Amino acid sequence: MAILAAMAVPHPPIILPEVGQGEEQKIAKTTAAYREVMHRAAALEPDTIVITSPHATMYSDYFHISPGKKAMGDFSAFRAPEVQIEVEYDDVFAKKLADACAAEDLPAGFLGEREPSLDHGTMIPLYFLQPELKKPVKIVRIGLSGLSADVHYRLGELIKKTSDELGRRTVFIASGDLSHKLKEDGPYGFAKEGPVFDKEITKDLGHADFLAMLTIAPDLAEGAAECGLRSFWIMAGALDRQDVRGELLSYEGTFGVGYGVAYLQPTGEDEARDIGHQLAAKEKEAIQAIREKEDSYVHLARLSLETFVRSHVMLPLPKDLPEELQDRRAGCFVSIKKDGRLRGCIGTLAPGRRNLAEEIICNAVAAGMHDPRFPQVTPEELGRLVYDVDVLSEPEPIDSPKQLDVKRYGVIVQNGDRRGVLLPDLAGVDTVEQQIDIARRKGNIGAREKYTLWRFEVTRHV
Repeated sequence: MAILAAMAVPHPPIILPEVGQGEEQKIAKTTAAYREVMHRAAALEPDTIVITSPHATMYSDYFHISPGKKAMGDFSAFRAPEVQIEVEYDDVFAKKLADACAAEDLPAGFLGEREPSLDHGTMIPLYFLQPELKKPVKIVRIGLSGLSADVHYRLGELIKKTSDELGRRTVFIASGDLSHKLKEDGPYGFAKEGPVFDKEITKDLGHADFLAMLTIAPDLAEGAAECGLRSFWIMAGALDRQDVRGELLSYEGTFGVGYGVAYLQPTGEDEARDIGHQLAAKEKEAIQAIREKEDSYVHLARLSLETFVRSHVMLPLPKDLPEELQDRRAGCFVSIKKDGRLRGCIGTLAPGRRNLAEEIICNAVAAGMHDPRFPQVTPEELGRLVYDVDVLSEPEPIDSPKQLDVKRYGVIVQNGDRRGVLLPDLAGVDTVEQQIDIARRKGNIGAREKYTLWRFEVTRHV
C-alpha cells in the first residue's frame, strides 16, 4: 500500500491540558486542527504510523531508527508525569527500511540509541491519535539529521517503498514546530526571518509545493530557528510521484513559536511530481550558473581543492593568472559552502606565502581538508561546493567597538596568544555586539576577560 495520508503537526507540550493548566486555551485553533487531522488519520484504519521527530535521537550524518519491540515515555520533564504514552514498534517495517537504506548507502539504521524513551515530539501526536484509533497501530520512529534536503527526501522515498513492499496501510506524521523567533517576549526572542519563514512554509504545506519547501533558503531557515523543516522534507519524499492535495488547517504563533497543522492527502499517482529529480536538476543548474560567474580568485580556490581531493597533490601555480594574484601578497580566507551551509573556512590574517595565488591555493585545501569542525571533503561532494575568497586589508588596532561596522569591517578579538576572528557581512550577524561575542568565543576568551580589538576590511570574491 502507498502512504494513505501525511500530516505536519507541532509538538508544544503546553497544548496538553495536564501541562498547560489553562494556557492551552490560547492555542485552541491548533488543538481543534490537531484533533481533526488525527480523526481523519484514524478513519483510514492504518496498520503503521511513521513518525519523524526532531527530538528523537539525532545525528549530523545519520538517521536513527528506533530499535526494539516497544517503548514508552511520559511528561515528567513538563511536570505531568501522570501523562504516559506507550507504543508497540513495527520492528518488521523498521528492519526492512534499515536494509533498504543500507543497500543504497543512505546512512540510516539502529546504531547509536541514546534515549530509548519516547520524546515529546513523538508523544504529543500520539496523545491526540491514540484515542481516535479503532484498533492498535504499530509505530516506526525516526530521528532527523544534519544531511541535505535531497537525502531526507530519499529517506522518505524508501519509507514509501517499504510500505508498498510490506503492504502496510501507512500514515506519515511529520512532527515539527515552525519558527521559534516570532516575538520579542517569546522564549527565544524575535528574528526578522521568523515570520517570513513561517509564511513561506505554511504556504508550501497548504499547496503541497514540495520543491519550494526543499529549496527554501538555508539562511532563512537558520535565522528563523525552525524545528520541523527536515521532518517535512522526509514527508515530501514519502509522497513522491503522488498527486497530493494539501490543506493548512491552522497556524498560530501565540507564544512566539509557530504552530502549523497541515493535512496532505494523496489522490493518485502523478509521474510529473518526481520532486527528487526536479530538486537534483535545480541544484545542478544553480551550481552551473555559479561556476559560469566565477572570477579568477574563486576559480583558483575551487581548482585547488578539487585537484588535492582527487590526486592528493597541491595544485601547481597556473601560468595564466592575473598579475594581482602573482605580484600581490595579502592574507585571505577561503570559505566553502554546501547546500547553503558552511562546509569549511580557513584563512590567514597576514600573508605567509610568496604571493596571493599561493595563499589562496593553500587556504582552499586547508578549508576543505583541515577545518577541525568538519570532516574532510570527499570526491563525491565536489560538484556541490560553492566557494568565497575574502582578501584582507592589513588589520589595524581600534580603541572602541564604536569603530566597528558589521557590514564593512571584520574583527579580531585578542587576549595574549588567544585570538578569535570573524569576517564582515555574515548572515545572522546583525550587531557589533554579536560580532565581538562570536569572535571572542571562537578565541576561547571569557566574557569577563580583557581583550584588544582589531579591525580589517575585505574584498569578497564570490
